[in-house]
Parts: sequence; C-alpha cells; structure tokens
Amino acid sequence: MKLNQYFLIIFFVFCSNLTFAGEKNLQNEITKNLRCLICQGQSVYDSDSEFANSIKSLVAEKLKEGNSEKEIYKYLKARYGDWILYDPEFSKNTYFLWLLPLLLFLFGGAIIFKLFNIRKN
Repeated sequence: MKLNQYFLIIFFVFCSNLTFAGEKNLQNEITKNLRCLICQGQSVYDSDSEFANSIKSLVAEKLKEGNSEKEIYKYLKARYGDWILYDPEFSKNTYFLWLLPLLLFLFGGAIIFKLFNIRKN
C-alpha cells in the first residue's frame, strides 16, 4: 500500500514539473516574438532592460491567469501598438509590410526580363 502512495506522489511531482516546463517554454517563445522598446533590435527575451523584465513578468502573470498566446499578444498590441511584435499579423494596417517584398520581387523580375529581351534584339 505504501508503495502505491509513493508512486502516486512521484507521479504528481513529475506532472507538475512537466506543466511548469511547458509554461516556461511558452513564456520564452512569446518573449522571443516581442520587441524591446528600449533596446534597438533586441527581443524581450534577449534584453535585460527594466522594460523587458517587466514584460517578462507580465507574460508570466498572464500565463498563470490562463490567458492564451493570442490573448497576450492582443493585450500587448493594444497597449504598445503593432510595433512590439516581430511577426505582426496580416491586417489592414500591415498590408504594405507584407506585400512590399512580393512587389519588389515582381518589379525586379520584370526589369531583368526586360533587360534580357533588349540584349537579344
């Protein structure tokens, strides 16, 4: 009987550790996708500024409250704007951001095609 109790206790300890590890991985993934507004070009995960530390604790608190990744991003976007995300969503405000590389590729391809046709003639 005692052996069963020990196995039960060990099982619950391992389950709680796995839950904590999963939550920590999600927190790291979220903070890697957030831009530090103080440090130029660093993610919140990489930065050690006061702002980054407050965002890290905010993300941990939101995860403990049971918020999903999308809800956390939505909260941070409402508070700091789209610029805080390294990978912004496709919306009416980011059409230009997402379509510019495609347009540049097509425009460059058209120029190259035109140059090859001129040289053949």
